[in-house]
Amino acid sequence: QVQLVESGGGLVQAGGSLRLSCAASGSIFSIVVMGWYRQAPGKQRELVANITSGSSTNYIDSVKGRFTISRDNAKNTVYLQMNNLKPEDTAVYYCKARIYLSGTDYPANYWGRGTQVTVSS
Repeated sequence: QVQLVESGGGLVQAGGSLRLSCAASGSIFSIVVMGWYRQAPGKQRELVANITSGSSTNYIDSVKGRFTISRDNAKNTVYLQMNNLKPEDTAVYYCKARIYLSGTDYPANYWGRGTQVTVSS
């Protein structure tokens, strides 16, 4: 019913930049919140940043001032601009969206498959 497709990951040197994109498609009525999570090897998945339909944003402390989340509501797409990347940012980055499907009364959470970000020192 809903697909989230991430793109933009890759290998970059420390101090470099990457821009992640996540596009949602399917029988979508509205998207309440979209966000990015990451999971490094041996660690739990953690929220990196999220953004509401009204463009309120939230970031974990370790990325504040370096990462910027934004969304295009018309395209059901969320972006994560990552600047001044550090080796500790290396992880698989997952997109998550809380979505009302057409004809439903309650939203549900959907996940993308993830995109690898590797930062070399």
